[in-house]
Amino acid sequence: MMKMKVSGANCRVMFRKHLGGSVLKGTVFNRWESVDTFLKLDSDEAADKLAHLIKNAKAGCFAEGLIVQPVTLNSHVEVNGKPFHIEGVTVKN
Repeated sequence: MMKMKVSGANCRVMFRKHLGGSVLKGTVFNRWESVDTFLKLDSDEAADKLAHLIKNAKAGCFAEGLIVQPVTLNSHVEVNGKPFHIEGVTVKN
């Protein structure tokens, strides 16, 4: 594809979120605060080529896409092999 030499790569992801509420009271919630990525590359390629590579990688990353783009969540649940609808939680089949 880009025919670049990268001798080493490492990516670390840190999720900051808060989980709260009560299971018994039905008030469980979660709130995302941030997601940080830390990318390390070992390469002797030119800076502009590396920037191009990194931009392509980030643009094609499914995880980053889920975080930065609004996405529709369609929840389907089955109980005992049959669709189980919960108003406000699942989509009607």
